[in-house]
Amino acid sequence: MIEVHQLRKQFGQLLAVEDVSFTAPAGRIFGLLGPNGAGKSTTINCIAGLLTPTSGLVSVQGYDVVSDPLAARRSLGVVPQELALYEDLSARENLRFWGGAYGLSGKALDQRVNTVLAEVGLQDRAGDRPDTFSGGMKRRLNFACGIVHEPEVLLLDEPTVGVDPQSRERLLDQVRGQVERGACVLYTTHYMEEAEALCDELAIIDHGKLIAHGNMDELRSMMGERDVLKVSGQFDEAAVRSAFNGVERAELLHIDDGMIQLAAEQASRRLPEFLRALSESGAEIQETTLARPSLESLFLRLTGKELRQ
Repeated sequence: MIEVHQLRKQFGQLLAVEDVSFTAPAGRIFGLLGPNGAGKSTTINCIAGLLTPTSGLVSVQGYDVVSDPLAARRSLGVVPQELALYEDLSARENLRFWGGAYGLSGKALDQRVNTVLAEVGLQDRAGDRPDTFSGGMKRRLNFACGIVHEPEVLLLDEPTVGVDPQSRERLLDQVRGQVERGACVLYTTHYMEEAEALCDELAIIDHGKLIAHGNMDELRSMMGERDVLKVSGQFDEAAVRSAFNGVERAELLHIDDGMIQLAAEQASRRLPEFLRALSESGAEIQETTLARPSLESLFLRLTGKELRQ
């Protein structure tokens, strides 16, 4: 498993990660979410041993990544957001290279490469180079390179970004398969639906600090029993905020010139009140949607941003 205790990473005057602590257990998927620049990539790089923490403790399977880096990396698999493929090698040769780097050889390596190629649906393209692959196929091969040695701890950084629906489903099935065999998976994504569907536990990080942590039910409870109203159209932010100053028990989660999200108890019954306030602000309303509290609405409430911002 992964243990992070009071992790702090500073680059000159920039404090990228400040006293972040969490534990990711075996046989579970732990989601790490945050807007761009929040500190999650720095956290992942410290776990992977690519960055040295300024202070704090990071361990993988009980091995300190600073004092015992080789032991920590032996049980670690990494699937980076940027493709880590050798374009001049075939798919099979890429897998053989990464398997060999983790100590596999001979018949065991050949068997494992064949197994992984079949799992990610690339056995019929094993002899082809990645520069002939589609984006989704490259993502599948990138994932395969991270799991060829059957790591006990797997770091997945945006593994499905930019892929077609078929490749995404195959990759998500592979992630679930890693957990079924007992691996600890640390997962980052910009797709809220992935995080909600996959992760057993989630942590939200912003400005280098951990601001929420728990399973989906625990995180939803932070929103209380409030519904979330989403309104699209044309809005003036200052005018909307002024109009809602007199509206009780309603919280503006997010607002820009094209979208408003607010949280309120019994929002469906109070819809006329909210629409009247928006009309008084001069808003041009195009569409309204009412939903139960979600990870997306909590994320907006805590960070003031959408996940991709």
